[in-house]
Amino acid sequence: MLGRLVIGFVSLLIAFPYVLRAQVVGDTIQVGDEIRFHVKDSLAGFVRVNRIHIQGNNRTRETIILRELRLRPGDSVNRVELEFLLMREQQKLFNLHLFNTATVTAVEVGPGLIDLNVVVEERWYTFPVLRFRLTDRNFNEWWQNYNHDISRVVYGLKLYQYNLWGRNHTMFVMAEFGFQKNFRFMYKVPYINRKQTQGLTLDVDYSEGKSIADSTIGHKLNYVKSNDVLRTTRGIGLTYTFRNNFYVQHRLKYEYRYSNIADTLVSLNENYLGRGMNRQHVDILTYELAADRRDVAAYPLKGYEFLFGIRQDGIAFHSDLMKTSSYVRLASYIPLGNGFYFSDLGVAYWSSPDNVPYYNYTTMGYDRTFVRGYEVYVVEGPYFILNKATLKMKVFSRNWHLNNWKMRQFNYLPIAVYLKSYADVGYVDNYKAYEDAQINKMLSDRIISGIGFGMDVVTGYDLAVRLEYSFTGQGNGFFLHFRKEF
Repeated sequence: MLGRLVIGFVSLLIAFPYVLRAQVVGDTIQVGDEIRFHVKDSLAGFVRVNRIHIQGNNRTRETIILRELRLRPGDSVNRVELEFLLMREQQKLFNLHLFNTATVTAVEVGPGLIDLNVVVEERWYTFPVLRFRLTDRNFNEWWQNYNHDISRVVYGLKLYQYNLWGRNHTMFVMAEFGFQKNFRFMYKVPYINRKQTQGLTLDVDYSEGKSIADSTIGHKLNYVKSNDVLRTTRGIGLTYTFRNNFYVQHRLKYEYRYSNIADTLVSLNENYLGRGMNRQHVDILTYELAADRRDVAAYPLKGYEFLFGIRQDGIAFHSDLMKTSSYVRLASYIPLGNGFYFSDLGVAYWSSPDNVPYYNYTTMGYDRTFVRGYEVYVVEGPYFILNKATLKMKVFSRNWHLNNWKMRQFNYLPIAVYLKSYADVGYVDNYKAYEDAQINKMLSDRIISGIGFGMDVVTGYDLAVRLEYSFTGQGNGFFLHFRKEF
């Protein structure tokens, strides 16, 4: 009960001011540090936008670029605030992930009159990638828990096609084989209306595996192998997005999922899909509110990112699962000056009831939701809170332009190196089934923490390599990651 009250209170406390702010922020008037438009030109110190020139968009349509610009011809801007506003415009264009570089400059063409010059350098948009990856949650789990077993890999092909038709459409196709078979198709249309405020995403997936984690023992996944397929899962989902202004997006997703497991898995864990069942049908409705004010989404150093979501498993059709969950996430990035930066992530999650099947357990330990130093563990529970804090110092930063490189999309090479220290803390409320069985209690129902130091190497195309050495109550060790920390 205490865990429910704490998580509920923290969720509301974090979410309320940002939800409120998200609703009042508009397209032409921004609360706080943004510019005020449509003021009288007769006021001293103001300039008016005359025209907007766009260069470098060989493929990207101008409408996609103009959608991200707050300034329009005829708008008036305070000279004092102009430089800040142009920087904001550049950041929004860069965060489209369509360009290697994006610059927005102002040229005075007459008394109190300016033109805006937008210059972009487009990325490479087609990526057929040979797939060879670990099936485990992270490199460290594979290396330590499963003795870097090379048979635990999947291989195949992934195709990313960005900026289709020059309209920022995205298509993703994947086929994987080996330890597991996974197939997925996704097509994203960011704008389906003339005002460019509504979008749709279709997602279809199928997977099957002959080695499946049937249970958790000592906060580590216990895998069982078979010559036959142990589990198949298929799903289809449609997401509707609404983005009425630059920084806030609403997402509503409906999906249907069907899972089937072999009798072998049922005999090993009768609660895998619940009550000895070998099939599970469930339809899911999820709503999310996302606000993103980060300077550079690939590796932010300033701003914040907020996410609030509520999800209902079991909606319209016959469903084998009824589960309600809610979550809130706030990441803040603060430049301290002299090359120092502070970042902090707070996450809170709540779900009910707590007697769901094992397959539907909520886990702290996937993606980037874990206490650093506990990468090799999973901590399952219906409620959890997490905070991750990092202090970093930039020690190297340089951009290379490889003019002799024939493919211009790859002639821009940025590299930055940061040294850092960090401290994480988390709490997970244990599942009743584990409490009754007196298992998986080492890291549940108690505060766990980790501290450490490390180095981040950041380069182009959103790649970040993290080398970290962590100290925890379970010992210390080196950990390697290939994504930004949060």
